[in-house]
Amino acid sequence: MSGRARVTLFAMLASLLTSWSLASLVDSAGWLLQAAVLLAVQSGVGAGARRLPLGRTLTVASQVLVSLLVLMFLFAGKGESTGTGPMAYLVTDFGALFRRGVQDVGEFAIPAPLTDGIRLLLLAGVLLIGLLVDLLAVTLRTAAAAGLPLLALYSVAAGLSGGAGASAVSFLLAGCGYLLLLLAEGRDRLAQWGRVFGAAPSGRVSAASGYGGGGAGTGQALAPVRTGRRIGAVALGIALAVPAALPALGGGLLGAQGEAEGGGTGVGGTISAVNPLVSLQGSLNAQDNRVVLKYRTDSPQLGEQYLRILALDEFNGVKWEASGRALTDVPERMPAPPGLSEQVRATGTEVRTSISAADTYAQRYLPMPYPATGVDIPGKWRFEPAGRTLVGDQLGKDKFQNVQGAMYTVRSLLLRPTAVELQAAPEANPAIKAEYTKLPDNLPAVVADTARQVTKGAKDDYTRAVKLQDYFAVNGGFRYDTKVASGTGPQAIARFLADKEGFCIHFAFSMAAMSRSLGIPARVAVGFTPGEKQSDGSVNVSMRDAHAWPELYFEGVGWTRFEPTPRQGITIPDYSRAETPAAQPSAPTALPSQGAAQPSAAPSKAEDCPPELKKLGECGAAAAQQNAGSGGGGPSPATVLTWTLSLLVVPALPLLPLLWRRRVRARRLSGGAVLAAWEELGDAAWDVGIAPDEALSPRRAAGRVVVLGRLEQDAADAVHRVAGAVERALYAPPGEEVSYETLAADVLLARAALLGSVSRGSRLRALLLPRSAVRLRWAASARWTALKARATPSLTRASALLSRLPLRGRS
Repeated sequence: MSGRARVTLFAMLASLLTSWSLASLVDSAGWLLQAAVLLAVQSGVGAGARRLPLGRTLTVASQVLVSLLVLMFLFAGKGESTGTGPMAYLVTDFGALFRRGVQDVGEFAIPAPLTDGIRLLLLAGVLLIGLLVDLLAVTLRTAAAAGLPLLALYSVAAGLSGGAGASAVSFLLAGCGYLLLLLAEGRDRLAQWGRVFGAAPSGRVSAASGYGGGGAGTGQALAPVRTGRRIGAVALGIALAVPAALPALGGGLLGAQGEAEGGGTGVGGTISAVNPLVSLQGSLNAQDNRVVLKYRTDSPQLGEQYLRILALDEFNGVKWEASGRALTDVPERMPAPPGLSEQVRATGTEVRTSISAADTYAQRYLPMPYPATGVDIPGKWRFEPAGRTLVGDQLGKDKFQNVQGAMYTVRSLLLRPTAVELQAAPEANPAIKAEYTKLPDNLPAVVADTARQVTKGAKDDYTRAVKLQDYFAVNGGFRYDTKVASGTGPQAIARFLADKEGFCIHFAFSMAAMSRSLGIPARVAVGFTPGEKQSDGSVNVSMRDAHAWPELYFEGVGWTRFEPTPRQGITIPDYSRAETPAAQPSAPTALPSQGAAQPSAAPSKAEDCPPELKKLGECGAAAAQQNAGSGGGGPSPATVLTWTLSLLVVPALPLLPLLWRRRVRARRLSGGAVLAAWEELGDAAWDVGIAPDEALSPRRAAGRVVVLGRLEQDAADAVHRVAGAVERALYAPPGEEVSYETLAADVLLARAALLGSVSRGSRLRALLLPRSAVRLRWAASARWTALKARATPSLTRASALLSRLPLRGRS
């Protein structure tokens, strides 16, 4: 095997080993085999092109073209196509699948399901990195620089997974791949100087030379190779050992540092702090509406059948999140909800709900009506008493119980508190009030000031709560807009109160913070609205039914739902409805905005599902199993944008000459200049193989184009008309009109005839790789020559000044 072939092989191997770090981002590693085959094809095309030999540009272009063709055939029929023909397939089908992959990246938690779109992104990304590594290491012979794209690939995997995908094994594989590439390139360089890496008879090389050490016939590598291997092994060992020896440094890119959401098993385990709303930046408009849950219930009030997942009860000044609490075994009969009196309990009804989760819905928190009194579900689950939440237990390393495909039954209370009971509620339990009225010190004063202003004149907490709900939902001038991208911290709440537009999370967070500022215990619940009833009596809950709402605590009733979000289809609780038209607000109605999606008439159709809830998995039909070390993470919008822009460049490369020729043609024909039109006609003939001959007159050049291009009479006449205009422009007296009205049309007619007279392959060559594009190289060469001519006098003067310096002052 030649040295260059060896470098090509190890460049491909380095790309493949580094791509292993992406395996943890999806729930299946089957795409890696496809990546290996595609990398082999791409590297083989590059090796063949260099052997012909072709120029560097053509070598890269051939690799890009073949890679695109292979991807097209691999994903044929995977998307929807609205056109016909190869071009329609490339632009519509392939492009739609790529856009679907970008959408899936934003929707699904890690590890994400291996959808066709995500598989396309993974393979295209690995091919792009492989192409860059091959270009740098083999074509440009700078293997050291090839480490940059490899590092970028590894960093993307570590960044998207929050460090969970960057295990020590992934780092070791990536490092070994890069070191092997460097060794192969080093052997190739030394071989060019005449020294072969391999065994040498001990008598031929002295020990003092530094190249000995291998006995005859032993096949051992010489000293430089052994030294390089040792240095590489030591460097890898240090990189792996130092983080383990110094725990304070953390795992960094080598391991996941996110705490488990439900760490530990057995009694006394804890649920660590969880913030499902990890990002409020990005697209809030889901492109589909997949069903994630189906249920049947005997509840007489379907509008109250909210499926609650968890409660965010801690506002730490940066975000709302669930505080860490102890987990217990799931009791057969759950304890009474906190704060619920026997009087209110007696007026309630216990309902039974049978729920089935989609096979692709992997969520560690169990969606249930609140307050649940009992749950029948298989698997290992833990109970968090304060939030009355069921959390999947740990099944193994980085593996947790989830609701994927589960069928379970929940018994819950349908409570019917009245406005009178809420209005007469006594002071809250001191412990609950102390915990659930905490606010960060950096909360802007406008939050509390607005709360006091809105509730001015209210005599009790219930009236204050209804006035806050009314302020957001009815008379405060707020708009429901799913395209607003605000944060979740104190400043974001102040900004929301000023801008008065947002979606459910903004309304829930703000009302909870304002309620706490008034001394009302409050928290934020995350889950689903009741869903849409079907003709067979079942109810479908889809990804757009994801929702967030505030829960306020009233002694004797417990945690009580309020609805400040002004969105049609949301059921306002009966106890917060107006008893008289003037006393309390009616049900909230949506205030439309240009940025808001149109509301649906269905009882629980949300306009959009925010990406924060997608990271939980409750609004993605194929939401992936939550990984404890992932930090809930999907990628940030900046990461998705970077991937998108990077991968869009690859298909655009073969089209650059076509776009350049179209732009030049439009510029030449737009002004009616005869000589520019003649130059365009000559380039059109050149693109189909008729090389220009500057020695011919315009008339003879036109006749040559007509004959060699085998043009019909109309096209031939058009060519001669253009040639006649050129002769007038060159030889006519000043002031005479030389152009004519149909000049551009004649050039385009002749060009079309020239393209129609050649074979399909020659026509594609003329469009995608026009011969006249060599003018770009000529222009660049001319500019470089001019630049050197301008710089030469300055360099000469500088050299003369340096020559006058004393020799002692020179370096």
